[in-house]
Amino acid sequence: MGRTSQAQAQPNYERESELKAFDATKTGVKGLVESGITRVPRIFIHPQNGLHNKPNSLNTELKFPLIDLNDVAEDPIRRKEAVDEIREASETWGFFQVINHGIPGPILGEMLEGVRRFFEEDDEEKKKWYTRDSNTRFVYNSNFDLYSSPAANWRDTVYCQVAPHPPTPQQLPTVCRDIVVEYTQQVLRLGKSLFEMLSEALGLKANHLEEMKCGDGLALLLHYYPVCPEPELTMGTTQHADSDFLTVLLNDQVNGLQVLYQNQWVDVPHISGSLVVNIGDLLQLVSNDKFISAEHRVVANNACSRVSVACFFRNSSAKQLYAPIEELLSEDNPPKYRATTEKEYVTHFNTKGLDGTSALSHFRL
Repeated sequence: MGRTSQAQAQPNYERESELKAFDATKTGVKGLVESGITRVPRIFIHPQNGLHNKPNSLNTELKFPLIDLNDVAEDPIRRKEAVDEIREASETWGFFQVINHGIPGPILGEMLEGVRRFFEEDDEEKKKWYTRDSNTRFVYNSNFDLYSSPAANWRDTVYCQVAPHPPTPQQLPTVCRDIVVEYTQQVLRLGKSLFEMLSEALGLKANHLEEMKCGDGLALLLHYYPVCPEPELTMGTTQHADSDFLTVLLNDQVNGLQVLYQNQWVDVPHISGSLVVNIGDLLQLVSNDKFISAEHRVVANNACSRVSVACFFRNSSAKQLYAPIEELLSEDNPPKYRATTEKEYVTHFNTKGLDGTSALSHFRL
């Protein structure tokens, strides 16, 4: 019997006490690796039918969408081309990469270094930031859904709400304080441009999504994926879609991100200086399925650690309702979702956890 089967056959192996013991270390998955473990603890072992429910794509002809944003603000012809490319990618993949996006390479590099500096800091210093209090501005822990997910993921994470109300300097660790502030400002500028082109891609006026306040809030997620001794048994991040309007992702050079496209897992290629952009659940909802929020995951590896920075565009208002945009509806295209607030949606998403199912189905009419 394989280790996955053994873990499934022992549902009462005091899982909760093992979860609490792991959580109490406040050193995350990285701490496990540094302790010298050679096998993946049971709390991280995923059912094999979940790990291998879809094949990896072997189609070498597939081209992950790559969009050049050079001159899109000045050249109307180039802008129309980019909008058309964004429309096609958002309708089919739900993902695309952008180059010449306006954020300088040195800032991208320093942001990734800032993530490494934090996660590779002395344990005692890092423990000061470890918490499960979501009201704290800088939340460092391992697996936000540790106690609700079927199996834990092989990663540690920082969550930090950075807009519309930026954190004070004292609310950020010194090892990444300056670059978090600088990178956030750069991503907010890029987000404004992306929302304008996404509005145009929907056939709306350029400021439509901005006026809906889709990009008013920004959350920063810093992910650290340690080396894994048995990567075939677990995941860096389980299959999921994002609970926001739009995500802008910065990856290091280590591959691992995969997107579900035509029922196959496709590796997102590393392109130096690029950013990965993906449609979130809430943009799929307001576009009435015109744009798709694609399922994606991160595989574990036994060669080297990996870091990434995800910026989630959301509206932090608890009151504003979001429903399919009226201008996109017709007798042949009635609304497919009920209205919801961003807070209600994210609360449902977080309560459900990364269990491999879509949170959108809960809101479908």
